[in-house]
Amino acid sequence: MLGTGLRFGEGAGDYPSAGTGRFDRERKTMNEGDKFERILASLYDVALSRSRWPDALKLIDELIGVYGTAMVYGEGRSNADVRIYSAWMYERGVRRTDVEEEYFRNFYHLDERIPRIRLAPDSQLFHCTKFYTEEELKTSPAFDAMVRYHADDGINVRLDAPSGSRLVWGISNPVKSKGWSSPQLDAIRRILPHIRHTFCVQQALASAGALNATLLGLLESTGVGIVQLDRNGQILEANGRARELLLAGDPLYDRDGVLYARDPIENDRLQELLSRAMTSLHAMGAGGSMKLSLPNSHVSLLLHMHPVEDREQEIGSRPVAALLLIRNPVKGVAIEPEVAAAALRLTRMESEVAVLLAQGKNVQEVAKALERGQSTVRHHIKNMFVKHGLSRQSDLVRLVLSLTGAPNPGRRE
Repeated sequence: MLGTGLRFGEGAGDYPSAGTGRFDRERKTMNEGDKFERILASLYDVALSRSRWPDALKLIDELIGVYGTAMVYGEGRSNADVRIYSAWMYERGVRRTDVEEEYFRNFYHLDERIPRIRLAPDSQLFHCTKFYTEEELKTSPAFDAMVRYHADDGINVRLDAPSGSRLVWGISNPVKSKGWSSPQLDAIRRILPHIRHTFCVQQALASAGALNATLLGLLESTGVGIVQLDRNGQILEANGRARELLLAGDPLYDRDGVLYARDPIENDRLQELLSRAMTSLHAMGAGGSMKLSLPNSHVSLLLHMHPVEDREQEIGSRPVAALLLIRNPVKGVAIEPEVAAAALRLTRMESEVAVLLAQGKNVQEVAKALERGQSTVRHHIKNMFVKHGLSRQSDLVRLVLSLTGAPNPGRRE
């Protein structure tokens, strides 16, 4: 499927260590634990404020020992449905807009690597050359550009987010060695889940219009549920959206100020997230995400547990140790069928079916609402699958939800 001659099945961890002498000697003089804690703290600040990305990426480049970093964030697997929301390249904390412009203008559409990265397994490290055939390594203009960008010996990894979006992290060549050492690859793997978490939280806050808000300002957000937790996991404050959900009691509720999930298996995962997120006096907590099943719905509630760096507090106050972001992809969604029809090339009936599915209704409920048979509804769903190259109802729902806030082309203001 990826083309004859591609060496795609081997991960970066399969390579022999190289250039470990001088690099390892220098690493022994560093306090790696302290550096990693600084990276975590910086990334968790980034999640709440995008302006902190340069500081975090500079620390990451220094720890791993590479020239720089590229990040591409978007959705979709095929060339037909891919949507890129952001793409940037940094070199030791300095953004290289010149490289970005040149690559996306001259090489992105030619780069044989791009569609193959979209099919790579989640979280697995691959050497850049693994995405090219032997012949392409000799003839590809895009690979020649990678050589000039100090990225031909780089590492590429794809990360999935619970919401269906995807992030590709490109790490450039090592600075002080030819090839990759085991400590360098281990450092990348250790950072991976925290990079993913940072983008998940940013996405949740951006969708609610709450990105860059203060801790106090987050409580005023209406687009995402916010719960502030102390170091013992006790609820300090919750905004209106979160209180509404907790009062409903399914799938999430609180008892004596402690959060629980209604489903036992999901509750075990929630308690694990809570425990890992708690920042102690000596170490930064770890963020994480999970899904909670909504009753009578195929759409899941998204939870992002986010540590907050411990700062000096007034005597007697209870500091915020972690934030829980609760994102309901359906709550408050008001997408008009006309918008879905125009944007997604749907018939009137297909668009009505799609919007009702996006509101959390199942096939039986959609059929009842439209006074149609369930077989008719399934026929329209199948037609929409064909039009957009989809195979799952959840993918169709995500596609419709991406239209939230889109203007009605037929409405005059």
